[in-house]
Amino acid sequence: MKLLLEMNRTKLFFLLMCGLFLACKQEVKKKHIAAEKDSRVDYLPYYEDSDFTPHWLTPNSIEEKQFHKIPDFKFINQSGDTITQKTFEDKLYITDFFFTSCPGICLKMTANMSKLQEEFKDDADILLLSHSVTPSIDSVTVLREYADRHVIIDDKWHLVTGDKMEIYDLGRKQYFVENDLGIPKDINDFLHTENFLLIDKNKHIRGIYNGLNKASLAQLIVDVKTLREEG
Repeated sequence: MKLLLEMNRTKLFFLLMCGLFLACKQEVKKKHIAAEKDSRVDYLPYYEDSDFTPHWLTPNSIEEKQFHKIPDFKFINQSGDTITQKTFEDKLYITDFFFTSCPGICLKMTANMSKLQEEFKDDADILLLSHSVTPSIDSVTVLREYADRHVIIDDKWHLVTGDKMEIYDLGRKQYFVENDLGIPKDINDFLHTENFLLIDKNKHIRGIYNGLNKASLAQLIVDVKTLREEG
C-alpha cells in the first residue's frame, strides 16, 4: 500500500513537471513567433535599376535625396480625373501594370490588390496605382466598369490610362518592372509583369514583390508598415 502511494506520488509529480515543461515551451514558442513577426530592419533598401540591387541609404541623407526617383506623369483614372505625382504627394503607394481584358494573371493580381485595398482602406496615406498596358482599349468607361466590378474604392485605388509610350517608358525605365534579361524592347513589345512595387513619399522605389505570391504579398504588407514608421 505504501509502495503504491509512493508510485502515485511519483507519477503525479512527473505529470506536473511535464505540464510545466510544455507550458514553458509553448510560452517560449509564442514569444519567438512574436519576435519574428515584429522583427524588421530599421530602413527598407532603395532601388535604382532593373537588377534591383538593394542600396542601404539613410533617409533624408544627401545620398538619398540624389537617388533615383519616379518622375512626374500624367494619366486619367476610372473617374475621369487627372492623376499626377501631385495625387501621391506625401503618400506611400503600391503600383502595378495590368489590362482589363487579361484572362490570366491580371485577375489574380487584381484580387491581391483588392486585399491590399482592404488592409489599408482606413489609412489615407497609402494609395494604390494600376497602369493599363492597353490604354487604347482601356478607356475611362472601360476602367469604370472594371472598377465597379471589382469594388475598387476610387480615392484609394487609381486605375489609369493615357499615352502608351509614357506608360511603357515609365514601367520599363523608371519602375523597372520587367526582367528583360538584357533584351532590348520597344513600344511594339507588350509590357506584361506580375510585379508590385512599393514607392515611398519621396518617390523612391523601396520594394518589389511578386503580385501572385501569398508570401510576397504578406511581406509587402509588413514593409508598408515599416515604411510608415520612417515618417
